[in-house]
Amino acid sequence: KAVVSTQSTGDFVGFECMKTLHGHDHTVSSVSFGPSGDFLVSASRDKSIKVWEVSTGYCTKTLQGHREWVRQAVVSPDGKLIASGSNDHSIRVWEIATKECTLELREHDHVVECVAWAQDNCTSHINECVQQENPRAVKSEGPFLISGSRDKTIKVFDVSTGFCIISLIGHDNWVRQAIFHPSGKFIVSCADDKTLRVWDYKNRRCTKTINAHEHFVTCLDFHRNAPFVITGSVDQQCKVWECR
Repeated sequence: KAVVSTQSTGDFVGFECMKTLHGHDHTVSSVSFGPSGDFLVSASRDKSIKVWEVSTGYCTKTLQGHREWVRQAVVSPDGKLIASGSNDHSIRVWEIATKECTLELREHDHVVECVAWAQDNCTSHINECVQQENPRAVKSEGPFLISGSRDKTIKVFDVSTGFCIISLIGHDNWVRQAIFHPSGKFIVSCADDKTLRVWDYKNRRCTKTINAHEHFVTCLDFHRNAPFVITGSVDQQCKVWECR
């Protein structure tokens, strides 16, 4: 029910708790910083999303609209929007300045476990994918959003139109996380089918399936400067994978 902000000494030897942010009435399921670093966003089982000022620890905004547990909330690269996924099977896009929900996406048939914004270098590849299927499609500048769900699918949305433009099917169990590769050309996902998968989304196909863990694979991330992917699992292990 609280969000804790910690301060590192810089060398990661010691940590000091700077602030404990109280406000949620149930489990906090995700936290993330805005791109400027001066605010953070939290999502909770209390069905709300909160925006917190880092310097003071004050909750500056509370976003309400989801009807069930909010699994994840992430800030757009320009710091103006928040995307959230929920147990109510919906994805919502919020304008931070006004606290208004500007878009509700209902393409998934089950809990939305994860959401993530596409980085700028994905735009040309996503447009190529769309125009490959529909040559008359008008190029879009997005922004674009990716989601993973317990319905076992991964979807990409054009937030400017509200349309689902890519749907990837292949996982055999709940999709726990899906993110764009730093190159913008691929999507990488993990799921409760114990696999890590790499998708050539332009051609809408899975190019690699790795039996990554002995149990559900719950999370993944990319190294910022090296070709490494890290995964975490219910098997109590973290693994680092080199992308070749």
